[in-house]
Amino acid sequence: MTFTDPAASFYASIGGHETFERLVEAFYAGVAEDDLLRPMYPEADLGPAARRLTMFLEQYWGGPSTYSDERGHPRLRARHAPFAVTPQARDRWLRHMRTAVESLGLAPLDQAMLWDYLERAAHSLINTPEDGTR
Repeated sequence: MTFTDPAASFYASIGGHETFERLVEAFYAGVAEDDLLRPMYPEADLGPAARRLTMFLEQYWGGPSTYSDERGHPRLRARHAPFAVTPQARDRWLRHMRTAVESLGLAPLDQAMLWDYLERAAHSLINTPEDGTR
């Protein structure tokens, strides 16, 4: 199903929780092996980060409000402020996310809608120039 039914949320139309879980799992498979991004995740296990991203994306796209219920307002820039998010880090993040998005096999319009948001969000989180000075 593509997101053409105005009564349905994007979340529901692309498969709900299972789809977002697959997206995040594929994304973190890439992050786990990435020498630039992996150190930005202080927990030894990426599971908690994966759960937070899943909850955030589900809520953003019309799913359950679990993220806000548990963590409050997303405050994306503030939550990422402790990390040096450089253009290179953004590009790596986008590379892993692109692979994950493409792995879902979504309808082209749904994939484009999801990718557009992810790309804009990644660009908005840059907080450090490429040389790493803050």
